[in-house]
Amino acid sequence: MTEAMSVAIEEANQGIDAHEGGPFGAVIVKDGVIIGRGHNRVIGKKDPTAHAEMEAIRDAAATLGDFDLSGAELFTTCAPCPMCLGAILWARLDKVHYCLLPEDVAAIGFDDVAFHQAMADKAFLEKYLLQDDAQRNECLKMLDNYCQSEHTEY
Repeated sequence: MTEAMSVAIEEANQGIDAHEGGPFGAVIVKDGVIIGRGHNRVIGKKDPTAHAEMEAIRDAAATLGDFDLSGAELFTTCAPCPMCLGAILWARLDKVHYCLLPEDVAAIGFDDVAFHQAMADKAFLEKYLLQDDAQRNECLKMLDNYCQSEHTEY
């Protein structure tokens, strides 16, 4: 599937040329067909979540009309950051193929390494993520209401 990675690189170059964001591109392939593509648009959209992988996931979900991308694989120019990895897992993508390491892009100013380290730092997470017990019962009621309503689980 080097062809898919070539398209991901083309996506990254489009983003670079358009000054929309960093040098990142991604495509999603299912059954040999590209169903989603994206490049980093953080600057263009003024959206910190507009990473290439997120854009490709959004595009693939729209193409399929479904949030479940099982059976598909992601090709991305760089190893996913923790945010993108979370979205990849939620999308149920089967595999991720990448070229660049977080250290490669850290060398040009992107702080992916710092985010990977923060996610692995239990002391940091305990200080940063604060459970709010004051309204826990209200949230538990909301959860119960959801469970009793007609809804789609994912």
